[in-house]
Amino acid sequence: MTEEAYFNLAKTIIQGNTPDSTQFAKIAHLTDDKVFELFPGANLIRSTYFKNQIHLCTICNGKSGKCSEDCTFCAQSRFHKTDVETYPLLSKEKLQQPALDLKNTQVTRYSIVTSGKGLSGKEINRVSEAFSEIKDLPLCYCASLGIITEDDFNLLARSGVTRYHHNLETARSHFNNICTTHTYDQRIETIKAAQKAGLSVCSGGIFGLGETDDQILEMALELKCLDVDAVPLNFLSPIPGTPMEHQSKLTPLKCLKIIALFRYVLPEKEIIICGGREANLGMLHPFIFYAGASGILTGNYLTTGGRQLEKDLNMLNQLELTPR
Repeated sequence: MTEEAYFNLAKTIIQGNTPDSTQFAKIAHLTDDKVFELFPGANLIRSTYFKNQIHLCTICNGKSGKCSEDCTFCAQSRFHKTDVETYPLLSKEKLQQPALDLKNTQVTRYSIVTSGKGLSGKEINRVSEAFSEIKDLPLCYCASLGIITEDDFNLLARSGVTRYHHNLETARSHFNNICTTHTYDQRIETIKAAQKAGLSVCSGGIFGLGETDDQILEMALELKCLDVDAVPLNFLSPIPGTPMEHQSKLTPLKCLKIIALFRYVLPEKEIIICGGREANLGMLHPFIFYAGASGILTGNYLTTGGRQLEKDLNMLNQLELTPR
């Protein structure tokens, strides 16, 4: 396909037509030297649904380390020997403070993220109380607390949480290669339970785990089927002490192709670029928006340093994009 063909494909998508999987497969298998051909179409889709506005969100690592799960990429797993800081669930005040610090910034969503397969009932209550006491702030709230119950979701919703984050992480066909302590179906069931409670869902994954191009597309199509609302895309930053410590980083162009593929497959969904964006994209980092990204996670990530809000705002200003 040519650049013009991809642009015409984008126009067809905007008109409400869903291409068959063979069209998406052509994007997934595109060689790096052809990636820029995807940009006019991907940018057209993004600007059609999101204009020139870019979503900004940030997270708090509310509980760190000693995770019972064996995800091969994660510094927080108790199965791996890493230098990650470990601590139990923070106090209500410490969970709330980052949200209070966002006053007069242009960040619009704040999320509390915790390590572990899931939280206990007592821990869920603390997180819910923390949200409830600050729900009048001009922020939207998200939680990422692992696999929890329907009652827990309902409690979070009553506390002012409007979105739940729970990644698929990778394609079903690759999942057992990166995690054996819980199943892919458990992740899908958690997403559906959050949706049943009336929460919007943020679900994506991490790339650079040895997945194939077909598996990247497989995950995108799974998320389309689940009808999630936002899709966070992370790129592996190999962490010493994990099984992935010697894994090569993705090329910047491969990262951009992944973003563009997700934009073509999920035209109206929020696509948020998160962990590893600077480390993997390097000088091509600003191109994420032309590849179709409509949001970024700003500030620090869970166990790796992120990018200062001021730098992200300056980048958006130079690109004549507006934070939302």
